[in-house]
Amino acid sequence: MGQEANNFLCTDMPTTPRPGMGRILVSGASGYIGGRLTPELLARGYSVRVMVRADSPEYKERWPGAEIHVVDALDKEGLKKAMEGVYAAYYLIHSMLLGTKKFESADIQAARNFREAAEENNVGRIIYLGGLGDINTRLSPHLRSRMQVAAELRKGRTPVTVLRAAVIIGSGSASFEIIKNLVKAFPVLPCPTWTRTQCQPIAIRDVIKYLVGVLETDETTGKSFDIGGTEILNYQKMMQILAQVLGKRMIVVPLPFSITRIYAYVTSFFTPVPARITMCLMEGCKNEVICKNRDIHEVLSFQLLPYKEAIARAITREEQDRIHTRWSDAYPPAHELAIKLRELPQPPRYTTRYSLLTSKDSAPLFQSICRIGGKHGWFNSNLLWRLRGMIDRMFMGVGTSRGRRSYSDLRINDVIDFWRVEDLKPKEMLLLRAEMILPGKAWLKFEIDSPEGKDLRRLSVEAFFDTRGLFGKIYWYMFMPFHRFIFYDIINQIEKRSQ
Repeated sequence: MGQEANNFLCTDMPTTPRPGMGRILVSGASGYIGGRLTPELLARGYSVRVMVRADSPEYKERWPGAEIHVVDALDKEGLKKAMEGVYAAYYLIHSMLLGTKKFESADIQAARNFREAAEENNVGRIIYLGGLGDINTRLSPHLRSRMQVAAELRKGRTPVTVLRAAVIIGSGSASFEIIKNLVKAFPVLPCPTWTRTQCQPIAIRDVIKYLVGVLETDETTGKSFDIGGTEILNYQKMMQILAQVLGKRMIVVPLPFSITRIYAYVTSFFTPVPARITMCLMEGCKNEVICKNRDIHEVLSFQLLPYKEAIARAITREEQDRIHTRWSDAYPPAHELAIKLRELPQPPRYTTRYSLLTSKDSAPLFQSICRIGGKHGWFNSNLLWRLRGMIDRMFMGVGTSRGRRSYSDLRINDVIDFWRVEDLKPKEMLLLRAEMILPGKAWLKFEIDSPEGKDLRRLSVEAFFDTRGLFGKIYWYMFMPFHRFIFYDIINQIEKRSQ
């Protein structure tokens, strides 16, 4: 659902909403930043068009009143249609999860398409959120790509406003979850040389305020601004401050070398964030990322959150189970384009189903279903689930530690450990699609129905596996003996725990 009225971030902005300027396009609306920016713009009265790669029923509920355009930034013709009648367009697309060579080329092509579509439709301006970093130094592929995208967007006639930020701190951000979980996991934390690099972290709420503020301030048109928080810290100090907030004792052991990729791979086993993202972000930590100019404060000034308060707010949001968007919304890349169960040309060849009858009502049963995974685990056989997740992580998969956005609420496209919600019908059905590394495609469906002539509910779980290869068949039959033990136990526990 959309953010509650008292949760909007821009109510104390020094700027005034200007909905009369025209339609606003938000690309990357289903991501971490776009998902928080869109409700802010709607709350300020703007006519908003969101751009997503695949349609989903939950988008209309999340962004009531917004136009939803399904288009990929690599689709030139689709982009041109999405830009029709648009005054300003936010560019919040990034492909860092595709691998170094892939994301750089994909980013440049997407930015070129975006620029050309904006020019053809006489869009008034583009607003881009990029990354901080000194262009005169050897930047990580991640930061270099951000710089190249900004340069590509600027090649056209459409004026571009660039905001450049370093580490973004907020509930659900990948950077925050990495730092928090390292602090929790290691009372004695080895710190390579890059953890002494200076950084200027910024709170997510301040990023959103800047994104809204530059739209409402004509003086920012066509200019570039560095945005950061109130303090310059190194990553060691950031973790030490977080340890203090959490009330944990942490001893830092400085290491005289970098070992970025190895360190990122090993530490990914102790955080919800997969190794591919951890490596990408930690490689960028070798570059100093601080604001070189403070020009933004001359045209858009408001009270920034100090780092300590930003992490305290993020922790509070987690404790209150009120995380609106999370890094996992956009990971794995192109997950929204994955083939759906209903789209298979033929039903999966391998299936197994277990069910039981209960006198309990559908509402509490469904509520119990929706609490599986995350910190609650899978009610039983948790060791087996964790072992499967550990194997997945070893091969650079998402693993089970990815957890959930919310522990009490589910919406379509949410993640549950190494599953993603593909479909959801309250009191009736929950369909999960596997995102772990598999020799095939897998789904898990929980269903509640009422058998004819009986005043009872039937609670079922059904597993689907679609494979054409020999290894996939071996995989299915290898795990088949465990199915009855795992799946029948799950529905028994769901029934017992329903209130």
